[in-house]
Amino acid sequence: MKGKPFLPQKDKKIFVLDTSVILYDHNAIKNFEEHDIVIPIQVLEELDHFKKGNDTRNFEAREFIRFIDDISRNNLINDWIPLNGSGKGKFKVSINENGIEGNENAIHVFEDEKNDHKILNAALSLKKHHPDKKVILVTKDTCLRLKAKAMNIWAEDYETGKIQDVQKLYTGKTVMDDVSPQVISELFEKGSISPMQLGLEKAEDNHYFILNISDHPVLGYCNPKTKMIERIDRQTVYGVMPRNPEQVFAVHALLNPDIRLVTMQGVAGTGKTLIAIASALEQRRRYRQIYITCPIVPLSNRDIGYLPGDIKSKLDPYMQPYWDNLNFIKDLHSNDEKSSKRIDDMLEHEKIAITPLAYIRGRSLSKVFFIVDEAQNLTPHEVKTIISRAGDDTKIVFMGDIHQIDTPYLDAQSNGLSYLIDRIQSNPLFAHVTLEKGERSELANLANAYL
Repeated sequence: MKGKPFLPQKDKKIFVLDTSVILYDHNAIKNFEEHDIVIPIQVLEELDHFKKGNDTRNFEAREFIRFIDDISRNNLINDWIPLNGSGKGKFKVSINENGIEGNENAIHVFEDEKNDHKILNAALSLKKHHPDKKVILVTKDTCLRLKAKAMNIWAEDYETGKIQDVQKLYTGKTVMDDVSPQVISELFEKGSISPMQLGLEKAEDNHYFILNISDHPVLGYCNPKTKMIERIDRQTVYGVMPRNPEQVFAVHALLNPDIRLVTMQGVAGTGKTLIAIASALEQRRRYRQIYITCPIVPLSNRDIGYLPGDIKSKLDPYMQPYWDNLNFIKDLHSNDEKSSKRIDDMLEHEKIAITPLAYIRGRSLSKVFFIVDEAQNLTPHEVKTIISRAGDDTKIVFMGDIHQIDTPYLDAQSNGLSYLIDRIQSNPLFAHVTLEKGERSELANLANAYL
């Protein structure tokens, strides 16, 4: 869609946007350059059901509704309205499905009048009435894309915010074998070496290195200030000792005051949550508050209102892993009553807050150690919103497993954690660590490896 500012009419396309696209990015309508955009009336109906609530998708729905209301202030939206901006196309809401009959009618084919099939009919109607233009349905619903193709409609995923190849996602580290003993000796004597001594022209800021010499790894990272590779030592945080090089890197990134944004990607049992919480406790004097949070994704995508009990009872199952980690850390200090009681005092005075992500909307994030778990269930826009609200002296940690996504319409390529890792690498304020080795138990490792 780039590189053709003035396309002939026959080359312009009509993109039909599904509800899933709007809930993913309310600005999606602005990202199709010179092409025309159609919103089926059923999409507005579905957005009306999403407009109330504190979830990000509720925010996306409200923002899109406001945008449509604004651009249609002096226009009827069932006719083409020019979108603001140079080279932009036109927009309208489709309210009819004229001339769609028999096997060309999705409702007839699928024998169901649900909105998805009405949206397909809107695309079919546009295709019939605009034979000079290519009509494309854009949806993050894989099944709807397949149905569209079965009905001879071009269908695409919404690509904005989607990385191209998750297999090439930045890992944050480089493993180098058979490093010269002289280079290692200099690293120990001087504390740093240049990237060129490792055969590298340069190293990315805050990039980590495992330098193997005779099967004994030496760890280092690229200091963004000096551009030199400095040695890293294993460091215990609030009683928690890193068990592998990646955990050492994670602790280093979490404790480094110059690194304000940290991402950790890894499967369950690699120690992400434990190390993040322990590192936050280690730096408790540096921050006004420690927030531990995650997006709530109810089972079967049903709202937590379906669960019995008051709000605390509804949310406790989602927050239990963080209580478990805090209790584990307290157990490490069972012989030190002062350290163990300190955690209880911090909880009592809300120095530590464990709460769902939706419940911190609007709160100040100034001088806060902010841990966001299960970040793979966030959209890129949600991640951007969280980071943009960071105040002075705040540190934000996003962590999760990009291959374990519970949110509909997100995948390993389009989720907010992957997007963040891909876009922010090499920034001096940012560090990323990929944790691969499970440390929970041999049984947990077995599950991750074979099941």
